[in-house]
Amino acid sequence: MAVISRADIWEPFFFLIAIALLIFGGFHARAFVFCTALAIGLTNCVVEPLKTAVGRPRPKQFETVRMVELQKMRPMLLTVFKKPRIRLSTDDERSRSGLSFPSGHTNNNTVIAICCTLFYRRWGKLYWLIAFAVGWSRIYLGAHWPSDVLATFFLATAETLLILALCELVWQTFVAPHFPKLAARHPRLIDVAQANESQVPTLSHE
Repeated sequence: MAVISRADIWEPFFFLIAIALLIFGGFHARAFVFCTALAIGLTNCVVEPLKTAVGRPRPKQFETVRMVELQKMRPMLLTVFKKPRIRLSTDDERSRSGLSFPSGHTNNNTVIAICCTLFYRRWGKLYWLIAFAVGWSRIYLGAHWPSDVLATFFLATAETLLILALCELVWQTFVAPHFPKLAARHPRLIDVAQANESQVPTLSHE
């Protein structure tokens, strides 16, 4: 659970995948990377202000919970092979941790899962397994209440669908008229037909 929940272990892999799609991917892959990055950036602008406005304490700030600490390694991926330290939370940590709602981890992974689903359909839906695992890990580690994760899922879903709809609107209204040849090949930014024809994020030299 601690490994699943530790974002800095997995961020380099996501970064490399994004770079590969941008360099070698076609229009569909690049649109996916752009929309996902934009949605993550914009939804994260809401997370911290909402945390401050709600002011909900984390479980470890409210009561004593089990803490699972990974050993510090360089690169961080190596910590997977080290035994974690398990202890109980202390009174000192009640004032040092951030607030609980919404969950940033749940927000980011929900955004990615929705974008994967809309852009890559059947295969994209597999990312929901990762999103659910991350959400469960946040509860298991005492970082969030179950209601934090559930409410963040609905919040991130609504925000992401709105952002993607606005991206499609901008493409149709402002971009396509100025680039008619490109628009003829890709009439939609989120190309459902292409997603159904190619169920995996293929790499091409388009």
